Amino acid sequence: MSAEPTRPGTSTTPAVPDAAARPDPRRWWILAVIGIAQLMVVLDATIVNIALPSAQADLGFSDDQRQWVVTAYALTFGSLLLLGGRLADLFGRRRAFLIGQVGFAAASALGGAAATFGVLVTARALQGVFAALLAPAALSLLTTTFSAPAERAKAFGVFGALAASGGAVGLLLGGVLTEHLSWRSTMYVNLLFAAVAVIGGVLLLKRPAPTTPPRLDLPGTVLASSGLFCLVYGLAKSGPHGWPTLRILACLAAGAVLLAAFIWWQRLSAHPLLPLRIVLDRVRGTALASVFITGVGMFGVFLFLTYYFQHARGYSPAQTGLAFMPMSGCTMIGAIGSNMGLFGKIGGRPRIVTGMVLSACGMAWLANVTATGPYVLDVLPGQVATGLGMGLITAAAMNLGTAGVDPRDAGVGSATVNAMRQTGGSVGTALMSALGAGAVARSLAGRQPTPERLARAALEGYHTVFTASAVLFAAGAVLTLFLLPGGLSVQRTHGAPGGRRPSAR
Repeated sequence: MSAEPTRPGTSTTPAVPDAAARPDPRRWWILAVIGIAQLMVVLDATIVNIALPSAQADLGFSDDQRQWVVTAYALTFGSLLLLGGRLADLFGRRRAFLIGQVGFAAASALGGAAATFGVLVTARALQGVFAALLAPAALSLLTTTFSAPAERAKAFGVFGALAASGGAVGLLLGGVLTEHLSWRSTMYVNLLFAAVAVIGGVLLLKRPAPTTPPRLDLPGTVLASSGLFCLVYGLAKSGPHGWPTLRILACLAAGAVLLAAFIWWQRLSAHPLLPLRIVLDRVRGTALASVFITGVGMFGVFLFLTYYFQHARGYSPAQTGLAFMPMSGCTMIGAIGSNMGLFGKIGGRPRIVTGMVLSACGMAWLANVTATGPYVLDVLPGQVATGLGMGLITAAAMNLGTAGVDPRDAGVGSATVNAMRQTGGSVGTALMSALGAGAVARSLAGRQPTPERLARAALEGYHTVFTASAVLFAAGAVLTLFLLPGGLSVQRTHGAPGGRRPSAR
């Protein structure tokens, strides 16, 4: 195991031997290519959601089967991310990026042509497999392409904006394509994204110089992949079937035991799949926790706002997608603007804490939505605050979460960030589904389920979910405030002159 270089007082100094090397003149074009790939991976977590009713009517599968069109993607993506990151380190991030793109496009074509439910679910699972290879390769390419602190911060602002707003973009695109073309177009559209990214990758990404690749940790791979699989599967099943089910609890317990065994093995392995120095660093560990919290809140917001718009307000798929645009736009503004003006001069902790507080306030506002109130008063203020907050969190946390990682571990370090976000999304979907269903059941207990009472009960469910998200983001603000060291400017975590620790602020 190679030691990661550190400087006195902090462990977030990067081990980038050529940090002062001349930057690649094509680096901003490379950012565009990486951004397209990231957008494709993120929006595919939501683009199919709005198309599901049309796909169900076309292929004739049941309501119980429907969830697997979404879950199959999250399951393979979440469970294979660490392996995908290490494979990128082993065989080269450029190669992993291109193979991931081509495989993702092929899986999307298979899904678009699916004539049966089984083929569609298989295609979605394959999309997750190749996304697990593509996503960490894309983030690690960004990490190694931008070594200058100021430029790196701007690049992560753009990347964070795409990561945080991709879900809303997927809802808009899915709604428009489903309404005006067909549900199959939500799969075929990935061929366009992939074609642009592959051509750009072939032309712009350099072939890396030969290095001694890390060895693959087979026991660690089995433990991590199976543990994440059990965890994501159990969480996915808990939403529709409830938490007390013995099978679900056994699956979650097995996941916890396997992941504990994985951590134990990583301490012993000479070539660990996930070097523990990546996650035990105080700065990176807190940043990863912030990414996880944002994933929980973000995916819960997208899911239940979609239900609210379509069921409570009666919006069409395209109208639902458009209703998400203010949040998506504010997320991009928050992520990119976090590196400009006042926020560009302050530390990483104030950015993340401010983002958590804004998101908590936005969710608290949404906790009072009505079915008939004007959109600009009922929904828009909450969307604006939440979008700005998630943009601030994502841009800073993804940057700090990969800060100081040895270049040999860039792939698995980036995969860890993605794994925290994806696992957070799975937890959020399951947790918010359980809370919402419980609130609806309590509201209807002992009462005749008339249409009016069903509508009121649904609103109670939305209020409960958004209140829980507000509490979650508020807890994240407190956690970040006390655990993340003060004075960590995102632009300075990558090496202060003379080995000095960044000044406190």
